[in-house]
Order: sequence, then C-alpha cells, then structure tokens
Amino acid sequence: MKHQTLEELHEVAEVEVSFPAMTRRQRLEHWAMLLERNPERCLAAFPGTEYMTLDVRHKAQSLGSALSIAFADPTLCAEGLKNDTYGEAQRFFELSDWQLHAIVCHCHVGGMMKAGWAAVQVRSAIKKEGKLFSKLRDAIAHWPVFRILTHARE
Repeated sequence: MKHQTLEELHEVAEVEVSFPAMTRRQRLEHWAMLLERNPERCLAAFPGTEYMTLDVRHKAQSLGSALSIAFADPTLCAEGLKNDTYGEAQRFFELSDWQLHAIVCHCHVGGMMKAGWAAVQVRSAIKKEGKLFSKLRDAIAHWPVFRILTHARE
C-alpha cells in the first residue's frame, strides 16, 4: 500500500475526516479561546435583548459581535453552528437566555465590548453549569405567569 497525504487523497476521492463531537463545555471553551486571541478587539453588543419578543430575539444579529467571532470559526461551523443569530448561539452553545444575555447584551457594557470581557462571560457560563440558582432562575422564566407577562409586551 502506498502512503498518500490527505491533500493527495482529495485529488482522487472525496475524503471526510470525522472527529468526535465537541461537548458543550468544549464548544464554550473554544469560543472563549477565540475571543481571548485578541482581547482588546472591540465587539458590537446586542441592544436590549431582554426587551425583545422571543421571535425577534432568536433572529437578532449584530455585525461584529462575539457571535460573529464564533460563526467565523471553521471548527464551530463544522460542529454545527449554522449562523450568528442569538437563537442559534443559544441552541448551539446550550445557553439559557440569561447566560447568553450576560455575554452579548449592551446593558452590561454599552454599545461596544472588549473581546476579553466577552471571553470572561463565556467562561462564567461554563462555571455556572449545574449551579442551583441558575437552574431556579431558568425554571421560573418558564412559569406560565411569567410567559404571560412577557407576551404582554409583544
């Protein structure tokens, strides 16, 4: 058998390299690492995510945001990140609304944020995994009375 490089194999066949899927923690750590590469980079924040209706919030995008950094990464796209919308980031990184809000919303930092600050927030979401208060807050957010109040703003 002749040894060939991956590039040589691509010339004669369609080669698909597969790796085990990243865990939630690995995806978040990878995102944080991407942000930490240039910690002084200014990123756009999302304006008022907590005031948007669910439909609008899930479709929301902010050019040049921390979510744009994640979506520009081939590894995360290969793992299944489909776009840089708020809803897709929430699904892909398995973040609660509160966790993603803390990472990307302008109410914490104004219209722009440093990539290093966003990385700290991403790492915070990793650390809060399984914390009782976070689980309780997420459970309360799904109570019918809370959803009625939220939909009243729509």
